[in-house]
Amino acid sequence: MLALLSTLLLFIGTALFFYVLSSIKILAEYERGVVFRLGRVLREPKGPGVILIFAPFDRMVRTSLRTEAMEVTPQDVITRDNVTVKVNAVLYFRVLDPIKAVVEVANYMYATSQLAQTTLRSVLGEVDLDELLAGRERINARLQGALDQHANDWGMQIKMVELKQVDLPEQMIRAIGRQAEAERERRAKVIHAEGEYMAAEKLSMAAEQLQRQPAAIQLRYLQTLVEIGVEKNTTVVFPVPVDMLTSLDKWLTKQATLDS
Repeated sequence: MLALLSTLLLFIGTALFFYVLSSIKILAEYERGVVFRLGRVLREPKGPGVILIFAPFDRMVRTSLRTEAMEVTPQDVITRDNVTVKVNAVLYFRVLDPIKAVVEVANYMYATSQLAQTTLRSVLGEVDLDELLAGRERINARLQGALDQHANDWGMQIKMVELKQVDLPEQMIRAIGRQAEAERERRAKVIHAEGEYMAAEKLSMAAEQLQRQPAAIQLRYLQTLVEIGVEKNTTVVFPVPVDMLTSLDKWLTKQATLDS
């Protein structure tokens, strides 16, 4: 009888030892455990470190507090100016309140993914194609605000939203290329016209300066001859002042009048 009692106590002690051993849980620094005791959630999450979970009375759900990166699957979006594009994005978020993340929503990862997809289509449907291509920072901030407003109810914080890639139809790519080429040609013509205008202004100022100093034009003639001579060609240029030709023309006209 004593031997049977000793065996029973040893069996109970061994079972109790393994039960306590299996009740020991270790949570990392970035983890928290949401504990349900007899179906009711405890007020404070457990961890980090060593905690005790006494099954079957307790049930623990591990939750990570690290920032998660989620890729939003490509979505077919029609912009405000009726252009169909395919857009995907990257969403960065983290859990702030583990109890809300477990109790308020069945699967916060899946819910966040679905919310990001619907919000992406909703927000991008209100912008033009030019704004989508050039104003990504404003669109990212708008997406983050819209997502964070709903995610707060689930105990999460949206850290950042970034549009990853925008795929345009082939026809739209060619149209944008033609538009960019036309814009470059327009700028080239405007720059050329501005250069001609500035050159005309400078020539006008130079003419006024030479008119005040008649000897300056002779110096320019000599400078031109020096520049031509440096090139070692056989062409000889004799500059003839326009005033001399004008005087010669007047003299010839006067002689023709006298002869007649």
